[in-house]
Formats: sequence, C-alpha cells, structure tokens
Amino acid sequence: MTNRIALVLGLLILGLFAADALVLHWNLPLFLGKEFAGLIEYLSFWR
Repeated sequence: MTNRIALVLGLLILGLFAADALVLHWNLPLFLGKEFAGLIEYLSFWR
C-alpha cells in the first residue's frame, strides 16, 4: 500500500465519521465499539 492510498483511505474514514456526526446520525463510533468488543470476546474463546 502506498502512502497516497493510505492517506486517501484515512481521509475517507474520517470523512465518514464526520458525516455521521453532522448529518447521518448512525452512531458509527458506538456501533464499531460494540462490534469490536464482540470480536474481542469471540477471540478470547480461542485463547
């Protein structure tokens, strides 16, 4: 992955979070936090 691609992907993700906070109100950070917690719980099963 080149630096340009990484920068564009980072800006797209930040733009999505900004659009969510200002316009969409999908609560993406909360949703991603819950999903990440579920992933950690699932992975701890394999430990």
